[in-house]
Amino acid sequence: MGAKTIAAVLTTVLLVAGCTRIERSHGYVPTDRELSNIEVGRDTRETVSVIIGRPSLSSLRSVDGWYYVRSEYETFLFREPEEVNREIVAILYSDAGTVANIERFGLEEGRLIALSRRVTDSNVSGVGFLRQLLGNVGNFRLQDFVDGE
Repeated sequence: MGAKTIAAVLTTVLLVAGCTRIERSHGYVPTDRELSNIEVGRDTRETVSVIIGRPSLSSLRSVDGWYYVRSEYETFLFREPEEVNREIVAILYSDAGTVANIERFGLEEGRLIALSRRVTDSNVSGVGFLRQLLGNVGNFRLQDFVDGE
């Protein structure tokens, strides 16, 4: 095998390897199995932190809830990374400090949807924060940033 043939094969291998999709995941979301160990109305922040750990994000009011967020990105060739999936688990607490609600949210076609919910009463709070967090994904227009004059 000549040097030109080896160089051609190596170049082809490098080009093909450069065309593969690169998938990355950021963040942590507890599994349904881990969440099943949390009892709504009984567990507290301390017991939740022992069962599944503390989140990287908490409510703006810091006492209302904990939010676990995971995003998956895909990169192909020279394009910018594209978010292909986002999942959020919200654990909301009552005024007494016990778990009041556990919800799992996903992002489908740019809209926030509830995938599962475990709640002690029908009053679901904290969704406004999640809607703000996920609501603007893909909803930017050039006119919002450039003066139209």
